Amino acid sequence: MENVKFDDWQNLDLRTGKILEAEDIEGADKLYKLEIDLGNEKRTLVAGLKPYYKKEELKEKSCIVFTNLEPRKIRGIESKGMILAAVSEDESKVNLLQPDKDIKLGSKIR
Repeated sequence: MENVKFDDWQNLDLRTGKILEAEDIEGADKLYKLEIDLGNEKRTLVAGLKPYYKKEELKEKSCIVFTNLEPRKIRGIESKGMILAAVSEDESKVNLLQPDKDIKLGSKIR
């Protein structure tokens, strides 16, 4: 794996957030539409978490969001960021990354 330059790392804007809502997307068996609170703004993200989490499990869950990822249309929904998760090698397990203690929403990860 290639090393990442420190300046490139500094270009990533990772923030703490909270999942407010998780909704099914018609015709998508792996995707949820997520409403995320980042403290000073709310964003919509599309995430492939359906095989690993029930909607009720995601609501109010803390998370880490890659906020300056270029927006992308997925199933007709503009996804404005990416929620970060640890994924097992065989992709049988996915665990959301989250702060271990309470911290203000929108706090920068560094």
